[in-house]
Amino acid sequence: QVQLVESGGGSVQAGGSLRLSCAASGPADMTQCMGWFRQAPGKEHEGVATIDSEGTTRYAEFVKGRFTIFRDNAKNTLYLQMSSLKPEESAEYFCAADRRDVLCTVVAGIAGAFSWGQGTQVTVSS
Repeated sequence: QVQLVESGGGSVQAGGSLRLSCAASGPADMTQCMGWFRQAPGKEHEGVATIDSEGTTRYAEFVKGRFTIFRDNAKNTLYLQMSSLKPEESAEYFCAADRRDVLCTVVAGIAGAFSWGQGTQVTVSS
């Protein structure tokens, strides 16, 4: 089983930037596909971005051009660089990982990953 620990959340003004990190520990084959999803109070999970074992990245339309997902395999860490943040993007952001690379092909489905982190709160003020 893989453990995922997110960090980097916080409060930022609209238009600002944040970088989230997700440290993974456990079997490497459990983190072939990794990604981020978010959940705001009263709303459903919303896939944000994924990156597979070959480094292919995919993004939800609403973050394209503003967010960048990348991974450092040597450090077993996943990142999400977020810029031009909007107040409506305030949410708990979760890191997810799965052994199935195919899970990364549909960003909206990343919340179906086998492993999740505990989440990190992002608050964007107007």
